[in-house]
Amino acid sequence: MIKTAIAIACSITLYCGAIQAQGLKVPAPSPAQTIKQDFGLGNIELSYSRPSTKGRKIFGDLVPFDKVWRTGANSATILNFSDDVIIGGKNIPAGKYGLLSIPGKSEWTLILTKQLDVTSPSAYKEDQDVVRVKVKPHAIKEKIETFFMQFDEIKGTECNLWIMWDQTAVALPIKTDIDGKVMAQIETAMKSEKPPYFNAAMYYLETGKDTKQAHEWLKKATELNPKFFWVWHQRANAEAKLGLKQEAIASANESLKLAQEAKNPDYVALNEKLLKTLK
Repeated sequence: MIKTAIAIACSITLYCGAIQAQGLKVPAPSPAQTIKQDFGLGNIELSYSRPSTKGRKIFGDLVPFDKVWRTGANSATILNFSDDVIIGGKNIPAGKYGLLSIPGKSEWTLILTKQLDVTSPSAYKEDQDVVRVKVKPHAIKEKIETFFMQFDEIKGTECNLWIMWDQTAVALPIKTDIDGKVMAQIETAMKSEKPPYFNAAMYYLETGKDTKQAHEWLKKATELNPKFFWVWHQRANAEAKLGLKQEAIASANESLKLAQEAKNPDYVALNEKLLKTLK
């Protein structure tokens, strides 16, 4: 029986080799995926492969606890940062890094490494670590059949990279310090022939900077573009924050009228909601 099994296995191997030689292409059991996410002033690109559960127990079995995992299948998982980022409180220069993990029952260790070729624990070299981050796993009700990674909770200077499979999810927090660069750009742009009043004002409002300055810029933006209902709406928001109630009501009504003329229901609703808060 053993000899027969070996003979059959050899025949299958030879047959598969012949098929490959003939150029047959079949679906990959763990298909690759590449995601490119705009972030800060640049972007993050993630490349990884996606194995499926297929009825197997995943964490603690197929993926052992307390051992280095390539965080996917097939080739190494790679993160490519176009700009410097901050992970685990450490400044990470722009560039390519491997993403590894050590899953645990109550805690995971996520590793950013200089190694770009780790596909098995034996290939991992701890002295190539760039940073390690301890994170807590989250139990999720809905089962994730195919291993999944995605960027979420994306803000101007921070986001989370979620790692999800089966009924477990963990998040890697990623930050970026762009304020100095943006402020320098604003200072230069405001001296140009066409200052970006609206964009500069929105940056000030979104980052909690000088609301009075933002309001002045929004006033200039509405003077230059009196039909732009979205600019009038943001002007109304700034006036509401400054306690300029009557001015805010007037700006919101102007934005509402222009949005109705433009048949834009989203801004009609936004202005109606804002006006209710100003009564």
